[in-house]
Amino acid sequence: MTTPQLVVHRDKELMALAAAARLITKIVDAQSARGTASVVLTGGRNGNALLAALASSPARDAVDWGRLDLWWGDERFLPEGDPERNHTQARDELLDRVPLDPARVHPMPASDGPDGDNPEAAAERYAEELAKAARPEDRLGVPAFDVLLLGVGPDTHVASLFPEHPGVRETELTVVGVRGAPKPPPTRISLTLPAIRAAREVWLLAAGEDKADAVALALSGPGEIQAPASGARGTQRTLWLLDRAAAGRIPAQLYPPASA
Repeated sequence: MTTPQLVVHRDKELMALAAAARLITKIVDAQSARGTASVVLTGGRNGNALLAALASSPARDAVDWGRLDLWWGDERFLPEGDPERNHTQARDELLDRVPLDPARVHPMPASDGPDGDNPEAAAERYAEELAKAARPEDRLGVPAFDVLLLGVGPDTHVASLFPEHPGVRETELTVVGVRGAPKPPPTRISLTLPAIRAAREVWLLAAGEDKADAVALALSGPGEIQAPASGARGTQRTLWLLDRAAAGRIPAQLYPPASA
């Protein structure tokens, strides 16, 4: 796995703007090289701030939105259109403002979908959709995503993989149903760490003093069972995008940050 790289921004607003610009560049480069690009979105305050910054960026038209595949790293297992769903929030911030191809937008199933209130069946359905999109050379039956975005929780969770929970221990499945999550709502769907680690680049987003302990812990070498964020790595690059408050407790000798 790749060694994490850090970029520390002055504040969360600048972090969102810079991350959006970085993502536009990465998508355009991927489309130039391969004709298409694939991105895994994340929810939460930092993920949504990035999407809002992308929507308002004057450079957004450089992206060929019709040749972009969008996936999700996790989802709250709630009815379609629920305001707490990551997909709903992403639509509000960005997706309804750009000319995406609906067939290339891949939200995770909702609790009022064909699988009813069974998150494990919904997770299996999403895993099948990922497998259909994967190429023979892609790892584990998931696409080699160009960028996979993850927010880092105050407890070091990423996606809906929480410390010590069964989902973070999964080594074979690519998508799991999550029950009893310590953060509401308790029922969710999530990519697993093996699926996350199939991405070319993994970007972890954290801003605010309430994330400082989690960032320091995840970068200090604990196991992924205790600190799931420490197990999120890309095959080509692992990038932590932080503001100064979130980076405030990182041991300087471990990861001297590059400020931006």
